[in-house]
Amino acid sequence: MIIDAHVRLGRGREVSLDVAGLLSTMDELGIDRALVAPDERCVAYHNRAGNELVTDAARESAGRLVPYAVANPWRGAEAVEELARARDAGARALHVDSVLQGFDLLDGLVDPLLEFAADNRWPVYVRTGTPPNALPLPLASLALRYPEVPFVMGRSGATDFWIDAAPALRQASNLYGDTCYAPWDTVLNELGADPAIGTSRLVFSTDAPYTVPRAELGRVLDWPIDDSAREQVLGGTIARLLG
Repeated sequence: MIIDAHVRLGRGREVSLDVAGLLSTMDELGIDRALVAPDERCVAYHNRAGNELVTDAARESAGRLVPYAVANPWRGAEAVEELARARDAGARALHVDSVLQGFDLLDGLVDPLLEFAADNRWPVYVRTGTPPNALPLPLASLALRYPEVPFVMGRSGATDFWIDAAPALRQASNLYGDTCYAPWDTVLNELGADPAIGTSRLVFSTDAPYTVPRAELGRVLDWPIDDSAREQVLGGTIARLLG
């Protein structure tokens, strides 16, 4: 089974993706399921509209789409209430973007949302790669504060902070890297061959619509690892994290 661990639905500032387009691409590439987050506007501000977009899409997809919930932590208790509402509508994981939402990963603001994720056994996707407040090493420190929560290091620091991906993954065993943007002959090889990390700590994502999904999948298919390891990267690990 191939599971895309992160795509965004809706209209962003420079790109857009609708449900029909996503499902068509999944059919074309043989991707069985995808975890879907809403567009930037909804991650930052219109959380309710974004959560309704992805949960409605998931409900109509016959199980092929799995929704992330979003809530800006500046909203305090209302943010937690929004996560609960999204959970009741079918959300299965938390999506965090500290740049779009305007906070530092370690300032405590997001902690109530992470506590909700822990209580509901949700994995947490956190986009990284944008300084100063969305970087791999601070995310590793945050993950250490919530050892029961699996964190996915979105984009694995791409691109200027790939150098910090391996140290971050070594620091927190509940942190997982994702494969988007990462060349297999440099970044993925380094992470996969590291005995403290390995391929079992990496998950496939296309990060569509910011990428070319065929290229993202092709990179993992071309990566010279054994079939059992590839199966875990392409879907087994994220399926386990989702329970």
